[in-house]
Amino acid sequence: MQNRRSFIRGSGLVLSAAALGGLAACSRTSTGGGDTGGSDSSDGGGGGNLLSQLQDAGKITVGFAGEAPYSFEDGGELKGATVAMHREIFGELGIDTVEGKLTDWGSLIPGLNAGQFDAVSAGMSILPDRCAQAAFSHPEFQYTTALMVPEGNPKGLKDMHSFEDSGLTVATMSGAIESSYAEDLGLDSIEVGGPQDGVDALKAGNAAAFALTAISLNWLADNTVDGVEVTESFVANINGVKQFGAGATVFRKEDTSLLDAYNEKLDEIIADPERYLSIVGDFGFTKEELPPEEMTTEILCSGDLSALQ
Repeated sequence: MQNRRSFIRGSGLVLSAAALGGLAACSRTSTGGGDTGGSDSSDGGGGGNLLSQLQDAGKITVGFAGEAPYSFEDGGELKGATVAMHREIFGELGIDTVEGKLTDWGSLIPGLNAGQFDAVSAGMSILPDRCAQAAFSHPEFQYTTALMVPEGNPKGLKDMHSFEDSGLTVATMSGAIESSYAEDLGLDSIEVGGPQDGVDALKAGNAAAFALTAISLNWLADNTVDGVEVTESFVANINGVKQFGAGATVFRKEDTSLLDAYNEKLDEIIADPERYLSIVGDFGFTKEELPPEEMTTEILCSGDLSALQ
């Protein structure tokens, strides 16, 4: 079957995100990497040490793409599991205020490297091509995929393989790992700009299902969408390899002192399931999302998932 991929960008949410991303491209944050001279050091001092600068300012600006329940705006307030994790960790590092800059998903890493914000707060999957562009923290959330389908699941869809030789189209979000799954499997697919666009494509009959992380889809179904349901979550299998994955916070490669300090605090939280759930549990996360000890950033960045099979 020939793989058919197209792109839909329809909702006002996505358009406003893109517009704000364009505004961000014309400015820099007052504490962002664009003011650091492009280098960092681990000695806790010097003009190039972003950690020290953020501690002095008491504020960090993070880029986010408006995907619930990771990082999103609700009534003008920045919320989400990733945001809650950041407030906890950065607060312990003496950075009490976390501010967000809404940015189109595909512009998050470019915006980070351009100094428009200091870190990416989006629960972004750790993937080799992304690791080549930026530095990821230790894993924060283990991911599984699910499908949003019309209520009753009339096509009986279970996973990405359900679309093979079916004549059905799956919607995936641009830049999300599910888009790669669809491409690798040669599925008929459409790419959408954001979660609401995926819901709209499903309800308009442009796709038989919308594939995204199970956490995101369950949040949508529970909080904003009627007439749909979410399948049981699954780990995609591509060419016989289970696609285990995890999301993390993203930093510039040169900001090593900030990354190291963040990882130290994160490790303490991951090692304490009760504390972990006290931070992210209100956003639908459970112990199932705790990344296992053997799942490391190094393995995920390498793309060699054999150690996780």
